[in-house]
Amino acid sequence: MIQVIAGKKGSGKTKRLIDLTNSTAREAVHDVIFLDDDNRYMFDVDHKVRFINAEDYHIHNADMFIGFLCGMLSSNFDIGTVFIDAFLKLCRTELADTEGVVNTLAELGTKHKVDFVLSLSADPEELPEFMKKYLI
Repeated sequence: MIQVIAGKKGSGKTKRLIDLTNSTAREAVHDVIFLDDDNRYMFDVDHKVRFINAEDYHIHNADMFIGFLCGMLSSNFDIGTVFIDAFLKLCRTELADTEGVVNTLAELGTKHKVDFVLSLSADPEELPEFMKKYLI
């Protein structure tokens, strides 16, 4: 399953994502991952959550981002939820060009029983149609 938290800069997306991460971690029977583009929120997420600064792994495009996620999923079968802050920054792509990435996430989620929760800086009203069905 994919869920998307969208909003303009400063609208509280990351706070909402962190709150959702922490509530998921308290109830989870699986591993919870939080991906970000820096270490700024490392101490805001529950200690049970695996915090990953994706910038440490030199992800330069959407294909590398998907490869990174596939590597994580293939090395840990216990991952149940992946929270991704700054999704567009991590993919290094424009919103209009994310349909392939989102479709791949949906396939990975179904195949490996993993939920993905993304935050992205965009007006929810201006999201492409393929993305609107995932809005929460």
